[in-house]
Amino acid sequence: MSLQRVTSVAAAAMIAGAVCAQDKPDLKDPKLRASYALGADIGSNLKRQELDLDAKALAAGISDAIGGKTALTPAEVQETLAELRKQYMAQMESKAKVAGSKNLKDGEDFLAANGKKDGVKTTASGLQYKVIKSGSGATPKPSDEVKVHYHGTLIDGTVFDSSVERGEPISFPVTGVIPGWVEALQLMKVGDKWQIYIPSKLAYGERGSGPKIGPNAALIFDVELLGIEGGAK
Repeated sequence: MSLQRVTSVAAAAMIAGAVCAQDKPDLKDPKLRASYALGADIGSNLKRQELDLDAKALAAGISDAIGGKTALTPAEVQETLAELRKQYMAQMESKAKVAGSKNLKDGEDFLAANGKKDGVKTTASGLQYKVIKSGSGATPKPSDEVKVHYHGTLIDGTVFDSSVERGEPISFPVTGVIPGWVEALQLMKVGDKWQIYIPSKLAYGERGSGPKIGPNAALIFDVELLGIEGGAK
């Protein structure tokens, strides 16, 4: 949940009776149980955002709003929330910068050591790969669509995506993926299974992707090229 949605979610919770005046509500009561659950959900979202808030003041604000009279005017509420959003964005940018610097160094160190291992080849772009199994089929062209099985991890072994774990291969255009994949696929033959090591500049770069792939993260994929579904066969 984004910071911008906090107030709208809180409003929805108020309408649903999310705030209960009792310190220890009877959770067997359906209304109180629902109210407590909504409150817990809001609290969990706020905690994940690491906002520096006072729970009692937050509860007082909700209670006062339900009562139809708040200690701040609507204009003051919006001004305060705008400042909170500004602080939140600055906090997130700072954290991303620190994480990005660490990830970049960790990735560079990993690839430098990995490139010296037996069987690992490094291309001019910095992409690294190791042949696990050799195939004898055709090599994809940029205009082709391919069918692959893959297993993706961070350099610390954290799995972020895996068609292997889902038990179903995936098809996509050769040029419809990150640059490291685009390059590797055009070096492979159908039947090949490689482990590819992708520097951040050939992956998702400074922006990262989703909750697991941070900024400047290097990635590792086990890739098996199962077939070419368009163009050369």
